[in-house]
Amino acid sequence: MTLPARDPGRIVAAAVSPAFEGLFRAEYARVVGIAHRVLADQAEAEDVAQDVFISFYRGHPADAAYARAWLHAAAAHTALNALRGRDRRSRREAAQAVPPDATAAQEDPAETVAASETRDEVRAVLARLPERSAAMLALRYAGLSYAEIAAALDVRASSVGTLLRRAEDAFRRELR
Repeated sequence: MTLPARDPGRIVAAAVSPAFEGLFRAEYARVVGIAHRVLADQAEAEDVAQDVFISFYRGHPADAAYARAWLHAAAAHTALNALRGRDRRSRREAAQAVPPDATAAQEDPAETVAASETRDEVRAVLARLPERSAAMLALRYAGLSYAEIAAALDVRASSVGTLLRRAEDAFRRELR
């Protein structure tokens, strides 16, 4: 695996250490899965994963004990930031949009639209929650164990259940 290295006027491939390549191969699917759980967009989740791995590569040793936890937390945080950016962009575009033609036929079935609106509402609520609560929910519902969540968010494993419960309560309150 090679990453592009910048050289004035051209791009040169720089060799990646075997340790980083192993970490990438072991964790890429999980990082994309966490981001996809938040964003529901495969391409955007892959972009988030790429950003997360590049950031880790530039600032951390590939064989660091905290590598997996760092990648999982960064995936959740980066995806939540992307979600918030998408929400801001959507609001800005909606404010500038021309109202749709009332006679235009709707192509999707009503059930598909309702499900899509529910997913959008969940993502909007996540975007309004405090960063730690949103990350906690994103990691848990992406399938991470309490121990993995604790490592990713740098909290005690014995506190994860309580913090998760609080995050779920905050989510429910915000949903109303």
